[in-house]
Amino acid sequence: MNPEILDIVNTMSPITLGEMKEVKLMNRVDTKFLVTSEQLLAILKGIREHYYAQEVEGNRMSPYSTVYYDTPDLKMYIIHHDRHLVRDKVRVRTYVDSHLTFCEVKHKTNKGRTKKKRIEIEPGTDIIHDTETAAFLAEKQPYPVNSLSPNLETAFDRITLVNYEKTERLTIDCNLNFRNFVSGTSASLEPLVIMELKQDGRARSLLKEVLFDLRIKPYKISKYCIGTAMTRPDVKQNRFKKKLRRIDKLKSTDVAPLCGVTPNF
Repeated sequence: MNPEILDIVNTMSPITLGEMKEVKLMNRVDTKFLVTSEQLLAILKGIREHYYAQEVEGNRMSPYSTVYYDTPDLKMYIIHHDRHLVRDKVRVRTYVDSHLTFCEVKHKTNKGRTKKKRIEIEPGTDIIHDTETAAFLAEKQPYPVNSLSPNLETAFDRITLVNYEKTERLTIDCNLNFRNFVSGTSASLEPLVIMELKQDGRARSLLKEVLFDLRIKPYKISKYCIGTAMTRPDVKQNRFKKKLRRIDKLKSTDVAPLCGVTPNF
């Protein structure tokens, strides 16, 4: 356990879910980073006096569970692997602390913009055979609804920060674990962390300055695709092999676990 991470987050001023809804990033730019726990500590120390930490029911670190759906031949995964600009993801995400579950469709345009549509559902809903959810899927994504089935489950703990100026939001996903429904194989990204910065493209970013000083560069990574590649060695993954090697290298140099609960799949 590394309590220093949550110790730092717990010293930051809190912001509620309701207040987070006021953070409207109209000219949003999204950037991902793959970092070690040691790098995360350095980042938090550099920004702690300038960012709020989202608090849900007294918790600054919230568990998430996501099930990704795909076709039997993994068309959504393959399209991403083959670097098509236009692509979709279908998932069911559960926000454990707030007891909310959503069916979500993420569509990426040829301009690099991501549009997300979602509807709230009851936990355990069969999204393929539930009339309302199936109608939503038929309208919002291009694949026949009855061709979709669960492929990969991800579980992780998320810390969400927002700067005092409310021009950027940072999500920090740690304790990342994967379970594949087809192969039955599980894998873990621990102790590495995926951060995603959502910012107003016009505003100064203290976080980007800290990342520059630490020589941390943006890194494109999809939890769904990397989780599938790690749990299905039989699928096409030539273009992900460099990422998998980098993950292995970073994991071998960062052995400090993050605080949180590793899920029991």
